[in-house]
Amino acid sequence: MRLYLAPLEGITGWIYRSAVYECFGGFDKYFVPFIRPNQMGHFSAREKKDILPAHNAGMRTVPQILTNQAEDFLRTAAKLKEYGYEEVNLNLGCPSKTVVTKRRGAGFLAEPERLEVFLDEIFGKCPIRISVKTRLGMEEPGEFTRLLKLYNKYPMEELIIHPRVQKDFYKNTPRLEMFEIALEESRNPLCYNGDINSVSDADRLQERFPQTDAIMMGRGVLTDPSLARQIKGGRRADKEELRRFHDLLYSGYCEEMSGDRTILYKMKELWFYLADIFADSKKYAKKIKKAEKCAVYEKIVEEMFRECELKER
Repeated sequence: MRLYLAPLEGITGWIYRSAVYECFGGFDKYFVPFIRPNQMGHFSAREKKDILPAHNAGMRTVPQILTNQAEDFLRTAAKLKEYGYEEVNLNLGCPSKTVVTKRRGAGFLAEPERLEVFLDEIFGKCPIRISVKTRLGMEEPGEFTRLLKLYNKYPMEELIIHPRVQKDFYKNTPRLEMFEIALEESRNPLCYNGDINSVSDADRLQERFPQTDAIMMGRGVLTDPSLARQIKGGRRADKEELRRFHDLLYSGYCEEMSGDRTILYKMKELWFYLADIFADSKKYAKKIKKAEKCAVYEKIVEEMFRECELKER
């Protein structure tokens, strides 16, 4: 089973990916949160730091591009090749309204004729391999029937399917019946993405679809960063490993960012998910949420790791 870390905007940047890799491993690919090509044709400061080879040492890293303009995609892919990348991922799955209203991400799925012209051009000219991350459509799962026929026209490195429509966002249950259709009819290698939050979730998916050999995980890893290692037969993280993971993240953000408020915003985002792995963590999570100074935050975290045990699983 191949396991991939999903690209989560604002969360799984290079500091987070590096900490997961160093502390727990288990992933075969690490996807970079989407690059949004700009009119100047340059990477932003954040994007450049995310793709620098030095920040991705030892990891098989795949940058993701969010655009509906073939020229922008091809220009960005060519620049990524110069950095040494051999694969790029096209984002056709982001459900954010600010993205969708510009007909990017999942919003591009609403225009299959225009999407076909776009895919014709990028698959005809791209200097590196292309994988695609998609949803089932905008409104109804049945939209995927037409999309899958379209995808079958192109030699994708992989088709990563999140079996929800855009209007689902991350609610409702993934439409596994549509993933089953894809397994039967896709001409491209497939990867499943959606609601894999535990080893048992991965086991159930593999039991239902034994031919599935690749899974992408996102939010489940934020709650338990050792999840990939566990799925591959390794042990669950202990408190010492989680403390090391936290400290790597915290020191990384302190080095890269300025101001307590900015640093704590990143750490509060982490604890929104990670606190759930600890028993009796609610009062500490509340304190972290209210913290306004790094010195105060550090004392709360110290107390939490000392007083709280991990939940039984």
